This record gives sequence, structure tokens and C-alpha cells, in this order.
Amino acid sequence: MQKLILKNKRAFHEFEVLNKYICGIVLAGHEVKSLKSGGGHFTGTFITVQNGEAFVEHLHIPLYKRATIESYDPEHRRKLLLGKAEIAKIATALSTKGVTVIPLSILEDHHLLKLEIAVARGKKLYDKREDIKKRDIKRRIETSLKDY
Repeated sequence: MQKLILKNKRAFHEFEVLNKYICGIVLAGHEVKSLKSGGGHFTGTFITVQNGEAFVEHLHIPLYKRATIESYDPEHRRKLLLGKAEIAKIATALSTKGVTVIPLSILEDHHLLKLEIAVARGKKLYDKREDIKKRDIKRRIETSLKDY
């Protein structure tokens, strides 16, 4: 059973998701405790591939309140645990113009934290407006059905 720890709320508004992957993430113990206690955010976070390894950049995980670490950078790069084939697919997708890899959420799966990432393309302003219109129409239909 997967439990949602942290969600990237702007991902589906700003990007069109093409492919999704679930991967492990290398974290220290105090970082896991900080995430489970409600800390962290995805502002400005993205995924890079270098030398056959995937990394998440600028994922902000604050220092756990009871940790005794003196020098801690809350946005240091963290390694992602993916297979070689998945990393190769992500690397080829990143070479395409206008495509990026973004984090969608952090999930707890059997006491392990997993990062859900997506290969995505940025939406244009008119695409965002279309999504808002669809959402508004759906909301109106649901409210009208509740009245009956």
C-alpha cells in the first residue's frame, strides 16, 4: 500500500505528462523523518542524468527538528535508484527539445520512500486555459447533478 507523503501540486498545471516512473531515492535517516513529519517542497525541482546516473536537483528537505547535524544543505542533489534501461529512456527524452523530467510525488511504500517522476512537456498558456475551462465545466455538471 502506498501512502502519499509529498505532492507536486503545480506539475499537472504547468506540464503535460508523457511518461511516469517510480524510483527509489537515496536519503539520510533525518531526511526521511523530516519528510514523514510533513516537511519539504518541490519548488524549482528537476531531474538530471549524468554519467549514467539520475539525480534530483533542488528538492528542499528541511533539517529534522531533532537532528544534531551542523552543516546541512537542504537542497543538495540526491541520487535516484533506477535501472539502466530506464535511465537510458530518460536521457533520450531529455535530449528532445522542450522536454524535461519533473518530480510528481513522494510516496511511502512498505516503509520505503519512493519518488514518482515524469517525463513532461511544458504547457502553453492556451493549453492551461483549456484545462481550466474543462475543470469548470466538469464542476458545473457535478453541482447541477447534485441538485436533482
